[in-house]
Amino acid sequence: MHFQSHEAYFATQPTELRRRLEDIQQQVEAQVPGATKTISYNLPAFRQQRTFFYFAAFKNHIGIYPPVTQDLELIEATRALRGPKGNLSFPHNAELPLPLIGRIARALALQYGAA
Repeated sequence: MHFQSHEAYFATQPTELRRRLEDIQQQVEAQVPGATKTISYNLPAFRQQRTFFYFAAFKNHIGIYPPVTQDLELIEATRALRGPKGNLSFPHNAELPLPLIGRIARALALQYGAA
């Protein structure tokens, strides 16, 4: 299935996951004004001059991509959430740290020249 919008992607998810994805979407929109919703690599994403933030639901977690590589304080703050390539995983059985996700969105926007 090829998704045309965030909403189309969200509609394929169970209700609780849909809410978590919507919360992330709202956090990015609040923290990176002017970011545009897009679909890239068939995932919900945000862009300004270029795509800087991807997120997706999986069986046991929500992933956020690409990795933050330039904000050392944020890298340390997300150490427990980072996978082998630096991508972040937020388990479904834990509350989403929305302020932290907002910081991640801002850092990725700066890192990719989108802010």
